[in-house]
Amino acid sequence: MAGPILHDFERPPVELPPLLLDRSAERPLAVQLADALRSATAGGALRTGDRLPSTRALAATLGVSRTVTAAAYDQLLAEGWAVGRRGAGTFVIGPPAGRSPAVPPDVLAEPETRRPAAISLQPGTPCVEVLDRAAWRRAWRAAADPPPDIGPDPVGLPAFRVAVTEHLLRHRGLPAAAVLATGGSTSAVAELARTFPRGARVAVEEPGYQRAVGALRGAGLEVVRVPVDGAGLVVDALPAGLAAVYCTPAHQFPLGARLSAARRVALVARARAEGFLVVEDDYDGELRYDVAPLPLLAALGPDVVAHLGTASKLLTPTLGVGWLVAPPAVRAAVLDLRDRTGARPARAGQRVFAAFAAHGDLARHLRRLRRELAGRRSAVVAAVHAAGLGVEGDAAGAHVLVPLPDAAAERALLAAAAARGVELDGLARHHAGEPRRAGLVLGYAGTSRAELDRALPVLRECPVAR
Repeated sequence: MAGPILHDFERPPVELPPLLLDRSAERPLAVQLADALRSATAGGALRTGDRLPSTRALAATLGVSRTVTAAAYDQLLAEGWAVGRRGAGTFVIGPPAGRSPAVPPDVLAEPETRRPAAISLQPGTPCVEVLDRAAWRRAWRAAADPPPDIGPDPVGLPAFRVAVTEHLLRHRGLPAAAVLATGGSTSAVAELARTFPRGARVAVEEPGYQRAVGALRGAGLEVVRVPVDGAGLVVDALPAGLAAVYCTPAHQFPLGARLSAARRVALVARARAEGFLVVEDDYDGELRYDVAPLPLLAALGPDVVAHLGTASKLLTPTLGVGWLVAPPAVRAAVLDLRDRTGARPARAGQRVFAAFAAHGDLARHLRRLRRELAGRRSAVVAAVHAAGLGVEGDAAGAHVLVPLPDAAAERALLAAAAARGVELDGLARHHAGEPRRAGLVLGYAGTSRAELDRALPVLRECPVAR
């Protein structure tokens, strides 16, 4: 609903940005003030329609005589920069003569002269097209009902933790007794990383999720790269002396494999024997289209596994929420870190998630999402095969891997697609070290279905795909 229409005399004066006047300069203060107001307009701090403070009020604020402010206003009125309205005040009516407002050139350009936005088939974005907007609005309205919070909450809202506990039990088979709210998977990795001593060694998948690598390195930890194959993380390649292992066992990012049952058992056994923590990033584990998922690592080894989940791929990053289920000592270390640093997961997204889940909307959304992404994956696989290329990875998640012969072929295909208005993602950037493999990491969730249908034929047009 639009707000009430204000008449000029009802419009409050704008709060001016800092205006610097140099009393030791030779230029008169009135000239300096007029220049400062022009600059504020050119920079966007003052806009057309803004009501300026009265000359008396501005003089008191700046500590100058009213003669100075009146002379500055008179100059700006004469230039046509401002206009005086009897009984209402002085108003900005446009940029100073000969100047343009500080607006990016692409905003000022006529729509027909702008370059059309590319269609992005990069991974990592959710499928918001299937989100029930009525349910979404209903959840936001419900989230606004409780009064504003006045105290910190390092654990997470009870309603949010109940919703996550139910979700994990029904959709991931994980009985979670103690859930901690987080700001999402990457945020949780960063928090966990800060609970380890600086210099501790943490193994990561190679290729793998580079934001997690960045979070680990940002905490001063040593990252150890471990290879991944068609059965997931190569557990036998893990070196000794690790503090933790970060992995994506349900749907390895970016190769798309799932960690085999034998390797899951072996990884948990080694964690127990060697005393390291397994960080299980279950970023899209709810999204399988072929067979039932294997048991979570956290279900196999709740004493040595920290399980991470996020609403970003399931719903949208707008919420900025995720969850952590971890052994008591790890949970206590995270809460101690939050207490010492003042870090807290935001509550607004927790409230919306809980409200969305309260009446079954989350479960209904997940069913729609699975159907939609399964159909999109089939379309992507068909287009890739028609282009003479292959596909790797499980029937899960929201991306597939398209292997390519070498780095040159990868670069050529990315460039050819970009020239045709389609943004693709190459496997090279998902390596922490020298790239071992080449290929496309083809996402199919972030675009509309119509955009996806327009983008897929580009694969057949690109020279590398012929």
